[in-house]
Amino acid sequence: MTVETTSPRRPRPFDVATALGGLALGLLLWSVGLDLYPQRDVPDWWVLVPLAVMAGLEPLRRIRPLAGLLAGTVALVADQFTTGSVVTLLLFTDLMYAATVYGSARLSRRLPVQTGALTLAFIGWGVATWQDAYSLMAGLGVGLVAFGPAATGALVRHHRDAARAARREAEQTARLAELDRAQAVTAERTRMARELHDVIAGHLAAVAVHSTAALSLDDAQTSRRALGVIRENSVAALTEMRRLIGLLRAGGDDLEPSPAPTLEGLEPLAEGVRAAGFAVTLDLGPGLGSGPDTGYGRTRLPSPVELAAYRIVQESLTNVLKHGAPGPVRVGVSLDGGALRVEVTSALGTPDGEAARAPGAGAGLIGMRERALLVGGGFDAGPRDGRWVVRAQLPVPEGEG
Repeated sequence: MTVETTSPRRPRPFDVATALGGLALGLLLWSVGLDLYPQRDVPDWWVLVPLAVMAGLEPLRRIRPLAGLLAGTVALVADQFTTGSVVTLLLFTDLMYAATVYGSARLSRRLPVQTGALTLAFIGWGVATWQDAYSLMAGLGVGLVAFGPAATGALVRHHRDAARAARREAEQTARLAELDRAQAVTAERTRMARELHDVIAGHLAAVAVHSTAALSLDDAQTSRRALGVIRENSVAALTEMRRLIGLLRAGGDDLEPSPAPTLEGLEPLAEGVRAAGFAVTLDLGPGLGSGPDTGYGRTRLPSPVELAAYRIVQESLTNVLKHGAPGPVRVGVSLDGGALRVEVTSALGTPDGEAARAPGAGAGLIGMRERALLVGGGFDAGPRDGRWVVRAQLPVPEGEG
């Protein structure tokens, strides 16, 4: 991955200082007569022109690296017709280096190749022309002035790009990890909220309904039966609450997990609703019931599917206790076409103007739909033909059920 370098808009103070320092050093060397080609028959001051141009290009090394390199090349060629200055050569090598590091990615790739080819060309020309050891000097000079800085700049840029890419990847990984953590926390909170609603709220709703019945009816037998249901639901709610609190605490892994409810637990649920005065009919399809009255062996279902069906029936019956109008309630569970089908029908809700028998947060339908979707099924609920109907289709994988 290549990371493009963004050029600054203004010259860096370091680049300006380099230009001024190079110009001062060049003037100093010229004043003491330290020239590269002292035998040239040209005015001495001509060497200052390429030097001044090269120094003036230094502030552009980051802003306009390609333009600075092209103008510097012209200045370097012009310097060869003067007595020559070593500072001009040094400033050019810096422009070559800067063009490779701060220029475009395409320029950074091309410069080492082009300067390397130019170096080899000069070596070949020198050997063919002079045919001695000194013939290599021209090519080596080009290599030191052009190929060396370009290759060094390419290497530095590669490491910088790799460092930026690694830093960006680390930042992306950290963001993804944080997103995964937040999603995991949200999913866990949603799961705990669903468990609290489906388990605890169901028991407490039954307690509220039966306590209302016990207080409003002047019948000792009915009150006693209602108090029995209240006690059973209170103990069950307390047990579940302790289990959930233990799971939330540090060290909760030591607790033994409570067994997941199965379809065999639907009969106690129905009995609790019957105790509140509703005529509940429980219809379990072939292979889903237990006991001698079913006539079928118990079909083994995937635990998530069976738990989802149980919770959907549980929440539906809880809603009957909270909002259902008097009338028959039918619970049907059957295996049909590779899916476990659940249907709960009851009379339409609380009559207009009458408060619900137990308060609710309105999350029941949401929780039932989530249960169905978690196992890849479907869910719908609503009034049909004057009754409230809850339906769920929970797929059973092939080979199971």
